[in-house]
Parts: sequence; C-alpha cells; structure tokens
Amino acid sequence: MSNDVGIAPNAKRLLWAGFMAILAAGVGFGIRGGILANWGADFGFTGAQLGDIGGAGFTGFCFGIIIGGVVVDKIGYGKLVVAAFLFHVLSAFITFAATKGQAQDVAFNYLYWGTFVFALANGTLEAVANPLVATLFPHNRTHYLNILHASWPAGLVLGGLVGWFLGDRLMLDWKLQLGIFLVPTVIYGIFFMGQKFPKSEASAKGLSVGEMMKEVGILGSAVACFLLVLFFQNALQLPVWLSYALGGVILAGVAIITKFSLGSILLFVLFVTHVLVGAVELGTDGWIQNITGNILSPAQGKILFVFTSLLMFSLRFCAHFIEKNLKISPIGILLICSVLAVVGLNLVSGITSFVGAMLALAVYALGKTFFWPTMLAVVGDRFPRTGAIAMSIMGGCGMMSAGLLGSAGLGYAKDRFAGEELQKSNQALYAQYKAEKPSKFLSLEAVHGLDGTKLSEAQKAGDKQTADQKTVVAASIAGDRRTLKADAFIPAAMAVIYLLLLLYFRAIGGYKPVSIETERVTGGVNAPMEA
Repeated sequence: MSNDVGIAPNAKRLLWAGFMAILAAGVGFGIRGGILANWGADFGFTGAQLGDIGGAGFTGFCFGIIIGGVVVDKIGYGKLVVAAFLFHVLSAFITFAATKGQAQDVAFNYLYWGTFVFALANGTLEAVANPLVATLFPHNRTHYLNILHASWPAGLVLGGLVGWFLGDRLMLDWKLQLGIFLVPTVIYGIFFMGQKFPKSEASAKGLSVGEMMKEVGILGSAVACFLLVLFFQNALQLPVWLSYALGGVILAGVAIITKFSLGSILLFVLFVTHVLVGAVELGTDGWIQNITGNILSPAQGKILFVFTSLLMFSLRFCAHFIEKNLKISPIGILLICSVLAVVGLNLVSGITSFVGAMLALAVYALGKTFFWPTMLAVVGDRFPRTGAIAMSIMGGCGMMSAGLLGSAGLGYAKDRFAGEELQKSNQALYAQYKAEKPSKFLSLEAVHGLDGTKLSEAQKAGDKQTADQKTVVAASIAGDRRTLKADAFIPAAMAVIYLLLLLYFRAIGGYKPVSIETERVTGGVNAPMEA
C-alpha cells in the first residue's frame, strides 16, 4: 500500500477535516489576540484581567486534550467531534453575551468562560485529530502530522489579517471579527459529517485504559502532575499543600490503574522534552510580536509575526521531503531544528533593521516549525500501545508549559532584564519608572520591572521623547534582547536531549516505527517498567 493512501478510503477527507478544525482554532486564537485592546476599551479591564482571560485559553485546551485523549479510544472519534463542534458554537454565544455597558464583573465572566469553552473545543479536537491522522497514515506519520498542524499557523495568519482588515481598516465591531471563526467551524463540521472513523491500533486490540496507560505510567504522569500542581497554585490560587495533595491523588490514581507501572523511560524523556517544546514554541510565540515590535516598531512586529506564521505554514508541507529524500529520521529533524532555534533566537536578539529581522526570524521559524507535530509522530511511531492517551497527555503538558512556564517565564525575564538595564544606566530613573508590583516566577527572586503605563507613554512619544524617556526605552529594548538570548538556552537543552536520543537509536539499529505486535515489551527504554 502506498504511504500516501492511508488505511481508509476516506483518509484524505478526514485529514482535511482535521486540518479545517485546527484552522478554526488558529483563526479564533489569532482574532482574540487582536481584539484584547477592544475588550480593554469597552469594559475597562486591566492588563492582569486581560491576561486572565487569555490564560483561560491554555486551561481549557489542557482539559479538552487530556480528558479527550483518555476517553477517545473508548467512545470513538465521532462523538468527540460533535462535542467539539458544539463547544465551538457555544463559546461564540457565551462570548457575544458580553455587551458594552454591562457591569465589569459580568462582562469578564462572559469573556473568560467563552474563551475557556473555545479552548476546550480546540483541545478536544486535537485529542481527535492527532491520533486520528497517526492511525490513518501509520507509514508516514511525520509528514501527515506536519500537514495537519500547518493549519495552526495558517489560522494565525488569517486571524491576524481579519483583525487588521476588519478591525484596523474598517473599524468593525469585535463581535463581527470574532464571528469569522465560525466559518471554518461549519466547514470542518461538514467535512466530518457522516464519515466512518477507524479505530486506533490499541483500541482495535481491545486494550483497556489501564493497559494503554502502562507505558505512560508513574514517570510520565509525574510530569503532567507537576504541571497540574503549578496550575492549581497559579491559576486557581490554591494553597501549596493542597495543590501538591491534589497532584499526589491524581498520581496515585494512575498508579492504581496501571498496577504501579513505572512507565517507559523513553516516553518520560519525550514528555520532559515536550515541556521544553511548549515553553520555547508557544511561549515565545506569545511574546515575539511584542518583542520585535518594541525593538523595531509595533507595525513591523505585526508584519513579522504574519511572515513567520506563513513560513511555518509552508515549511510543514516539507517534512516528507526532509525525512524521505534527505534520509533524516524524526529524531534527526528535531536535533537540527533545535540547533536552528538556538541560532535563530540569538540572531533575533541582535536585529537592528526590518530586513535583518526577516532573515533572523526565518532561521527561527525553520527551527520551531517541526517541533510539535514531529514529537507527536515519534510518540505515534514508538508507542502504539498507548492509543490516543500518550499523545494527548504530551500535548496537554506542552500547552500547560506554554502558559505556566514559557509565557510567564519570558514575562519575568523581560521585567528582570529591563529593570537591571535601567538600574545600570540611571538608578534614580529606575526608581521613578519601576513597577509597584514585583514580578515572580517559580522560586526565583522577585524583581521589579518597568511600569507598563509609563513605558508605553515613553514609547509613544516617538521623536518627541525626552532624554529620560529615551533612556527608559533603550533599557526596555536591551532587556528584550537579553530575554531572547536567555530563551535560546531552552532549545539548547533540547538539542542535548535529541543528540542523546539519536545516539540511543543508532545503538539499537536505527529509528523505526513499531506496531503492537513488534513493540518490545521487556527491556530497554521503550518498555514499561512495573514495580
């Protein structure tokens, strides 16, 4: 059978249905990012409130993909597609209920829960689309998962263009802009309608949830539970002891379900690595437009973000050529990409012109493009016994990392480095411009960054900047450059891990996809270990 045919006659239709589903998520995500200013103006939200609404996008996604991944092999892909479609439509009704003139807390709740339900739909769809495509194209997972996830940057581009044209140019209401995401929603609903879905290899073999979870085991679940503890502390503001207690209860539940299987060492390493992927890819994406816009100009930052997303969209169709024609394994691709990401981030940190920024961001985009889908392909290739569960938990870990570690960590770094730069140049000016509220991240020392309102006034002054304002803006730019250099240490750590994995696979005869029949169940890092 050709690698391009798939195992079902409707394989290509289901692939493009999944493509449109993730496109809808990307369009909605892109538009929401552009209308935050509208929500701030209409309802008087602070930056922290807008950040809370945006954070609901990460939270909802995690719940959708992890819960969906656990149940999808038992209830089937079709039922989850219907649930996701209904969640997408419901999210629009909840969000549109926010109306100018309402009490601020009422509007906040509508927008927060509308965003949460929208992200819940996105996560549910990924819990379907990732294992579905991996099942449909077992001989070419890297290629087709990259095609599937090309829809995300495509959605970001379309969402950004919608915001620019309908919002900035035509000045249309934010509800009309956001409603555009319902168009690809209806299309993916039609594409999925009436289709027969295949069963994953694990589901076809009749494996129970406990059996599918064995290779995840205590080790892999510990990674997810650690991130859940951070979520309980930061997002839900629960006490530290209660957060760890809840994480421990979940981990104990997994241990009981899997009969105290420690899990696969290889899968544990992949989970830890994907935490780094989420931090450097999605976490950086959340700040890169802001950083390049600060170094150059806000308008150029927007253009560069669309440019980078377009590159990602185009490059994700090239995974097959790289893997098959250049004879590079998925692990080799990930190693090369991590090195390019290190180089790209360091190049972006030194940009001084728009053309130079395009070249630097092209290197960075080439690096980050293949991380997420190729990691999913490796799990699908090496752990068929886990069904959709391992892919979904790993995706949830990456998304939680993006919100809890990547985005938050880079925000802390920006504040810390900008404050340090201004202190070095003018201590008195720092005392005048420093933020009242300290920035905190994990167990690192609290620092005072620059006051956002005062910094914005200095940036908007343009040619009329005073000498003090120029010093403040220069400190902010220097801080952003240092932030990108610090960010480059994440893909550097990933490169070390991928190199070790590459050496491991060479030692055992090379990287090869396995099936449940051929999967090694005793010995080696790919095998679950039971206590």
